[in-house]
Amino acid sequence: MEADLTDLTLPEEDRQELIRWTVACVERLLPVFTAERPEESRLGDALDGARQFAVGQRGVGPMRELAFGCHAAARGASSASATAVARACGQAVAVAHMAAHSRKIERYTRKALTGEKLAQELAWQRTHVPPRFRQYVYGDNA
Repeated sequence: MEADLTDLTLPEEDRQELIRWTVACVERLLPVFTAERPEESRLGDALDGARQFAVGQRGVGPMRELAFGCHAAARGASSASATAVARACGQAVAVAHMAAHSRKIERYTRKALTGEKLAQELAWQRTHVPPRFRQYVYGDNA
């Protein structure tokens, strides 16, 4: 069953499924951030937390804190690309409390990459989004 496009939250089971996709997307972008900030651990910690949420081992409250940490890491980045990856990570893990955050992955991917790398990454994301969430994430552009 496809997700209700008007429901910004979605049931927890749906968010658990969707967060697996957002984490996979950010993992592919992460080298852009770590090249600039290899010592920064907040993004990796957030992705680990999201994986725990996906299997029911972490609650929504702690996930929100991890998302805030990603956005703080974004403020510490010096390049627009690294900032965008940190913001994408914040959006990805925030899916734990509101599924609609998944809709921002494409936006931040566009800010993080350019040219052929961008085209390849966007194609990968669209190919790997769970089919029942394609319309939910991409709307009319699905």
